[in-house]
Amino acid sequence: MSDKQQHATAYWKENLKYLIVLLSVWFTVSYGCGILFKDALNEIRLGGFKLGFWFAQQGSIYVFVILIFVYVRLMNKLDKKYGFDE
Repeated sequence: MSDKQQHATAYWKENLKYLIVLLSVWFTVSYGCGILFKDALNEIRLGGFKLGFWFAQQGSIYVFVILIFVYVRLMNKLDKKYGFDE
């Protein structure tokens, strides 16, 4: 395997690691907080609304947007690390 190919393989392995972590957060927030842990979260109120309801309706959207920015930042750092930045 050439040095360039090993470089690219390491880049994609790290990229996949980031994707797995961020998708796990996404799944936990959307499915876990919105569905599985809804009853436990509903014991807490946020702005007059039950927290489980808030996560299902609003909170998960905020987390998704934050995850997009986190992914962009991580990928910019990764691109610089492996020399793929513009």
